[in-house]
Amino acid sequence: MKKILRALSAILTVGVLAVGLAARTTSARYDTEIQTRVTQQLTKTQDFRNLQASTEDGIVTLSGTVELYQQKLDAAKKVRKLDKIQGVRNLIAVSSSIPDAEVQAKLERKLYYDRIGYDNQFNFVDVSVKDGAATLTGATRNDIGRDSAVWIANNMPGVNDVVDNIKVLPVSGFDDRIRFSAMRAIYRDPVLSRYAIDPAKPIRIVVDNGNLSLYGTVATAMDKQVAGIRANQVFGVFSVQNNLEVVKGS
Repeated sequence: MKKILRALSAILTVGVLAVGLAARTTSARYDTEIQTRVTQQLTKTQDFRNLQASTEDGIVTLSGTVELYQQKLDAAKKVRKLDKIQGVRNLIAVSSSIPDAEVQAKLERKLYYDRIGYDNQFNFVDVSVKDGAATLTGATRNDIGRDSAVWIANNMPGVNDVVDNIKVLPVSGFDDRIRFSAMRAIYRDPVLSRYAIDPAKPIRIVVDNGNLSLYGTVATAMDKQVAGIRANQVFGVFSVQNNLEVVKGS
């Protein structure tokens, strides 16, 4: 019985190897055709003029340089759509000599004024840049806010990678009621009303399962204190975390 089982196991192993070899052989048959079509696709786009491609067993390896991280993603996406391709290995480099501090400052400003959708006052996205890699953190009310922040980072000169650690908050009518109540309480307060005319909505209101957090920058310590008081007065709030920062020198 053991001999029979060993024989069956050997047959199955040979069968699996044979199938794998056949698949690789079939893929390799199309390598020249794939290589030609990939090259044609890349040459059609000006942004991909410095890219090269090689093909082995149906796997396309992309190399070369682009100016933006989004272009690196777009090149792989464009190639992946072609027929008979088994996979894409993306080794494209993003060329940049911009210091991390400069890239981070520009990203922070872009994200601060990002107004995709109508509820930027309910989103807070922070960013850090190290060795060209931008890490996004924070929370947004929906996917639109998160996707917009990622798009901004992907298209920022000097960014060679993007790590998306943004939390998209759960859909909740209860949280929405708290959000809008807090927005009215804060931005209609006589002390804080001047912040309402800023399109960036500098006092950001993040609500997650009834827990309210304030982010952003205000001019004075009193403004921070008043914002916290108004947030705590909103009916139904479980807790308030006042993370507002006061402008230095105020």
